[in-house]
Order: sequence, then structure tokens, then C-alpha cells
Amino acid sequence: MVRKHGYVSNEELARVFDVAVQTIRRDIRGLDAAGEVVRHHGGASGPSSVENIAYSQRQILNRREKEAIGRSAAAAIPDGASLFVNIGTTTEAFARSLGGHHGLQVITNNLHVASLLAGGPDCRVVVTGGTVRVRDGGILGPDSLTMLGQYRADYGVIGISGIDEDGTLLDFDSDEIRASAQIRSNSRKVFLLADHAKFGRRPLVRAGHISEVSAFFTDRMPSAAICDVLSAAGVALHVAAPDVRKRT
Repeated sequence: MVRKHGYVSNEELARVFDVAVQTIRRDIRGLDAAGEVVRHHGGASGPSSVENIAYSQRQILNRREKEAIGRSAAAAIPDGASLFVNIGTTTEAFARSLGGHHGLQVITNNLHVASLLAGGPDCRVVVTGGTVRVRDGGILGPDSLTMLGQYRADYGVIGISGIDEDGTLLDFDSDEIRASAQIRSNSRKVFLLADHAKFGRRPLVRAGHISEVSAFFTDRMPSAAICDVLSAAGVALHVAAPDVRKRT
């Protein structure tokens, strides 16, 4: 089921196999340790899927971890900063954590990020032109790329779908990768945000290398190989602890 659907909740697995949720949790822990699945809060996904998970499922997947990553990255953004924020559920968690900031100027190709920030009285939001991708609110295409290239920001805050052991960044959509590259090239500092489920996940399209960012924000310590790449490139590593008191 995990291989077919990408992500399956504990409750759904328990219903299909007619066992207790506690049994499913125990089995998933064993499969996670064996590298057969990736364990998440509330369910499991495949270890290295080449197909993206539906946006509605990604919103639920590792929500607490993404919130912790978002808070950690937001704490590193000073008042009065200018920043790009791209497409993704982790960057949306970051945007939700910017509520206490003042004087921010945000350029985004993400309608959800724009909606989250536009209500703030002390945040100027610029939304790129382009074609709206209905399934996740992303804005892509030549017009979006052109507009992203017209700005130079203090920070570029980006997400990614997969990180290989050698530090290669991987994603599913070429248009989204081009937008992310435009953000990186027009940012003084680049923050990469990704939860632990992205480690070892292998979408088909190369999106750059982790050595090209300024700081990496995640929720678990990466493998020794990735840590070596980060250290050699001088990339700051921030490991955020999820708030276990929160329920998803």
C-alpha cells in the first residue's frame, strides 16, 4: 500500500489489515529500521519514491517536524529583511512562523505563502506573475521566472523533495526547479528547509547541490556523509526538535 499510494496513515493500514493501530505502529518501526519504509507521525511513506505525494497528504505528513523547522528558520530572519519564499509545505510552515516579525518584504511564487503573510500589517508581499498550479498554489512559468529575476533579496528560503547521500538536491518538476534556481542566484543567503523524510529520497530531476546553500534547517541529524558535505562547504546545520506536545 505504501509503495502504491506514497503515504498511508496508521489508521488506514489498521483498517485494511484488521489489526490494532498499535500493531501497525510497531510494524512500521521495524520496517523503518530495515529501510523498507520511512516512519512518520501518523503513518509511513516509501523510502525513495520517484513520484510526488499529493499536496493534501504532504500538508499532514510530518507536520510537527515542519513546524519546528519553520520556527527555527524564521528565528534566523531579522526584522526589516527582504526574502524570497518558494513552493512547498515546509516553506509554508516557515511563513506561518513569521507573524512576530516587522518590516519584512517577501517575494513569493506560492499563493499559500502570500495568503498567510498578506494579512499582516507590517509585511509587504509581492506575488509573481505566471500560471497557477491548482493542486498546490504554486506559480510557475516564464513570467514567474522573469519576475523572480527582477529582485535581489537578503534571503532565499527554499524547500526540496529529496537529498541524496552525496548532497545532490532532487525534485519532481523542472519548472519548479528553475524557479528555485532563480531564487538561489538572486539571494545573498539561501536557507534550505527539509524534514528527515527527504533524506535518501530520489526524485528524478537534479535541482542543485546542498553545498550551494548558506544554511540547512531540518528536524533530525543527517547521515555522516551529508554532514561531511555540509562541513566541507561551510553550510550551517540547524536541527530543530519538534514540539511533542502538539497533536496533528
